[in-house]
Order: sequence, then structure tokens, then C-alpha cells
Amino acid sequence: MTSDVDGAGRGLTPSTALRLMERACGIVGLDSRDASLIRLGENALFRLARAPVVVRIARSPEYLPQVVNEVAVSRWLTGVGFPAARVFEEVEQPVVVAGHPVTFWHLITEGVRKASYGELGRTLKALHALTPLDGVWLPRFDVFGRTELRIERAPIPGGDRAFLRRQLRQLEDEVEALSFNSVRTPVHGDAHVQNLMVDADGRVILIDFENFCFDHPEWDLMVTAVEHHSLGWQTPAQYADFAAAYGRDLHDWPGYRVLRGIQELRMTTWLMQNVSESEGVAAEYRRRIAALRDDSTRRNWQPV
Repeated sequence: MTSDVDGAGRGLTPSTALRLMERACGIVGLDSRDASLIRLGENALFRLARAPVVVRIARSPEYLPQVVNEVAVSRWLTGVGFPAARVFEEVEQPVVVAGHPVTFWHLITEGVRKASYGELGRTLKALHALTPLDGVWLPRFDVFGRTELRIERAPIPGGDRAFLRRQLRQLEDEVEALSFNSVRTPVHGDAHVQNLMVDADGRVILIDFENFCFDHPEWDLMVTAVEHHSLGWQTPAQYADFAAAYGRDLHDWPGYRVLRGIQELRMTTWLMQNVSESEGVAAEYRRRIAALRDDSTRRNWQPV
């Protein structure tokens, strides 16, 4: 379903996201009054106040194929009984407003605790053991995702842009030379612990299927491995729980260095989309780009 609204693909800020959310809700007949912004990153997420629904707005028209895939994956996982976020089936999915694909999801009422790293390892192990049903098409992992698009569009200095382009080209060459020994499986594509939620009944639920694909499981394991070994974002005990639950530490694989470079580049270019939104984000971007330029420690990187 498409809405002809001026301004297609002009980007996403809190104010533009609010207007897009209101327009999308009007199209499908949901009440957007008093909705609250949950997060603005790759997508804008709003929680409706008058219905148990989360509205998800993608950043630009290029996201539409991934959004369509995301809805299909949610329906497949729900159908096989895997604990996953569910699309709100009472409305047509997706709606496109001013070039931005918009989807609607059942609200997950969170419990009192966050998911653990052990639960992340167990969830990924179960996910990687699934067999896709006939009729469910899953793409290969998009290694660099929208990295190049972000580099071209982000409001960053020209020197940074040139440096990031060189980093991208180098990593593209290196990933071509990688040898995977694993079989391909369903892969989440952005498998960090924040993409698990624990509901009020204590169920651990997987969310955010935008990058879901069928490829080597190393692409899922690299996220937490880099966060621990490169950034130090988990304690040794937390990472040990993750590796034990899954049954593998990716750091021991010869291709880890290349995957670490890919993940660090993706993290930096994801963040730089919002450098104009606050000095805190801008400062963290400067910290990250400096570390990439100088190959210095990443231990001072902060989650944003």
C-alpha cells in the first residue's frame, strides 16, 4: 500500500518520523495520538498509546525489499512456533509513506529483566538449526548492507568519506578470499543481545528481522564476538556463557580478523547517520573514526 506524500526519501529525524507515523496510522485506521518514540536508528520505532502496537518506519525507499522480507520471516517463525516478534495482521503490510516503508507489530510487554548472553547463544543455536519452509525465500547475507549508501549520504567531512570508501574496498577484497567450513543456515543478520526481549511471562523473544537471510552462521556469531574481544562490552563471564550456550567462540576461527573489520565498519557507518542529532552521537562517531584511522584501541567505544 502506497501513499503519495511529498518528500520521498528525504531522511529520518524525530520530527519527520512523527509525521510519517501519523500518516501511516491514518492510512490503516490506527489512532496515533500520544504515541511515543522508542528509538531512532536504522528505523524509527513508535509505541502507540491507544493500541498494543509498535510502528516501525524505515529510513529510505531502498529498505523496501528488506521490509517485505522481514514481514515474511516473522510469519514463518510464528508459524513454526519459534519465539519471535509478530506482525500486526489486522492491517496490510507494509505501508509506504513518502518513500518510507512502514510496518506494524504486536507490542511485546517486557518483563523485569533483560535477556542474558547465554540466552542469546541458545536462541541462535536453535535458529541455526531451523529448516526454511518451502515458499519462504531467504537471501544471502548482505555483508556490507547499506554501508556504501550511508557513506555517500552521511553529513561527515570529505576526508572521512574518502577513508571509509577505502576501508570498504579493502574489506570487500578480503571477504572474497574467506573460506567458510560451515553449512548455510537461517541467519538473523544483526544478532546482538538487544535484539532479544524478555516478555512479562519470561519468554525470550527474537526481534528485528530486517537482515534475516540464509547463509553461514559466522555472520551471526561475529556481532557478540567483536563486542567482547574488540570492544570489551561484555564481562568474561557473560561472553563465556554465550560461547558455551552456542558451542563455539568465533575468535578462534582464522577468518575472525576480517569479520571484525566488517563489523566495526558497519557499526561506525550506522552511527554516523545520526551525527547531526546530538553532540553525544557526534563525539562517539569521532571516537570511532579516529580508532579506525589509527588502528588504535576500540575499548573506549560506547554503545549509543
